[in-house]
Amino acid sequence: MKHVRIDLSRAYDAPEGNGSPRYLIDRVWPRGITKDVLNVEQWLREVAPSTELRRWFGHDVRRWDDFVQRYRAELDSNPTAWEPLVEAAKRGPITLVYGARDREHNQAVVLRDYLAEKLSHH
Repeated sequence: MKHVRIDLSRAYDAPEGNGSPRYLIDRVWPRGITKDVLNVEQWLREVAPSTELRRWFGHDVRRWDDFVQRYRAELDSNPTAWEPLVEAAKRGPITLVYGARDREHNQAVVLRDYLAEKLSHH
């Protein structure tokens, strides 16, 4: 299996212009950003953490490890949400777009690693 590239991009940053399809993976559209500016292929709301999990986490880094486990459990129980990303990544590089301020502790980081594991088993 060839190496798969999954990039992350914050919704509020200018798109890199690397040409890879961009997928919004937040449950809520980023405030103040138009569709044209965001320039995403698809908005995959269902792949985002549940509203309950997102509220519980509240971007509290002390809850990060628990958040990762809980989010991965949600992903395990909802493969139809992430399968389109696996299929897209098999075709070439993709970019996961998220709105969180913290670049190291957000669902895109978890999802990227999760998808990479799924792709390495295909």
